[in-house]
Amino acid sequence: MHDIRPTPEQLLQQIKQQENALSRGKLKIFFGSSAGVGKTYDMLSSAHQAQAHGLNVLVGIVETHGRSETAALLEGLTLLPLQKIEYRGKILEEFDIDAALAIHPDILLVDELAHSNVSGSRHPKRWHDVEELLKAGITVYTTLNVQHLESLNDVVNQITGVVVQETLPDWFFDQANEVVLVDLPAEELLARLHEGKVYIPSQAKHAIKNFFRKGNLMALRELALRRTADLVDADMQDYRNQSRIAPIWNTADQLLVGISTRDHSERLIRHAARLASSLHSQWYVVHVVVA
Repeated sequence: MHDIRPTPEQLLQQIKQQENALSRGKLKIFFGSSAGVGKTYDMLSSAHQAQAHGLNVLVGIVETHGRSETAALLEGLTLLPLQKIEYRGKILEEFDIDAALAIHPDILLVDELAHSNVSGSRHPKRWHDVEELLKAGITVYTTLNVQHLESLNDVVNQITGVVVQETLPDWFFDQANEVVLVDLPAEELLARLHEGKVYIPSQAKHAIKNFFRKGNLMALRELALRRTADLVDADMQDYRNQSRIAPIWNTADQLLVGISTRDHSERLIRHAARLASSLHSQWYVVHVVVA
């Protein structure tokens, strides 16, 4: 029998993590494959539910992009006035982190996590603002598209031909307390585009010809699904460690590889090893000899 009791060092680390978790705000990310799948809409719907349960909800910044359905959900929620910053002779509006910290709501909505703040803001990136809010004990609801994850930058470029400039470090995404996958099939998203529910008509035509091709949307959707599955797998591993569960639960398929004495068997085994590793699953090799 395996001794699954944690070492003193592991116990100390768990205690520190629990103490930090108690003082730190929670991060909830509404995650999707691309613009228009309904991330901000779902975030606002969740905010209304939290407010109905007596929590103090504040909208720090929400980008409706002219979508009437999304804008309608702002009614009944308290909106934080935006900070005005002068930049190259123009007055631009940004999220006001100082005002949010002063109010210190139970839940703060901060849309578009990968956004780059205008020069003159306290932090260069919006996720830096969110990190400060979390350390102050404020729970944050936010949104993110899969193409903004730093580790997927090259993959997204290969798929879409677009180099995404605004990115989010994967370590920050991975520390989220909850990731809500907001999913929409490519056909439905394209229908929303044609109906003018994602961009205004002039922008929609350009988007459909370039970034919003069906093949692109399907590939981005697959990336979002896989990245979410990775998080669920990590959460399960953390739960097993904290609960001292040694046996591996069979939540993934297992692979069985049948080989012969032919030359291709070695290549088949290497391929199976890579596939099993990516799926975090057990795999077996069987060689049957007929007498």
